[in-house]
Amino acid sequence: MSRSHSGAGRALPPVAELAVGALALVVVGGIYMAANIPGPASLAPAIGLLAAALLVLLVATVLLLGVREFAWRRFRQVGLWALLAYSISAGMLELVFALDRVPAAQLLILTLMLLVYAVDIPLILAYSVARHQIGG
Repeated sequence: MSRSHSGAGRALPPVAELAVGALALVVVGGIYMAANIPGPASLAPAIGLLAAALLVLLVATVLLLGVREFAWRRFRQVGLWALLAYSISAGMLELVFALDRVPAAQLLILTLMLLVYAVDIPLILAYSVARHQIGG
C-alpha cells in the first residue's frame, strides 16, 4: 500500500518519489558527462543512468495513468505551464552545449537527459499540486 495520499484520503501511487528518483539519475549522469567534457569518456555509465531514468519515469507515468479519480484538470493546468518553463530552461542548456561544441555522441546523451529533465520536473510539480485537490 502506498503512503502517498490525496487530499481526499485516497491512496495514490508513489509518482513523485519515482519521478524524483529519475531526476536524480539524470543529474548524476549529467554531472558525469560534464566532468568528462571535452575529453574522451566512456558513454556507458551515462547511457546506463539515462536508461534507468527513462525506465523509472515510464513506471511513474504508467502508475499515474492508472489513477481514475484525480484532479486531472489541475494537473494539466500546472503541468503545461511547468512544461513550458522547463522546456525553455532545457533549451537554453542545449544551446550552451551546442555553442561549447560538445562532441556529437556526448551531445546526444545530454540532449536526452535534458528531455527527461524537461518532462520530469513538470510531472513532479503537477502531481504534487493535483494530489492535494479535491475533485477536478
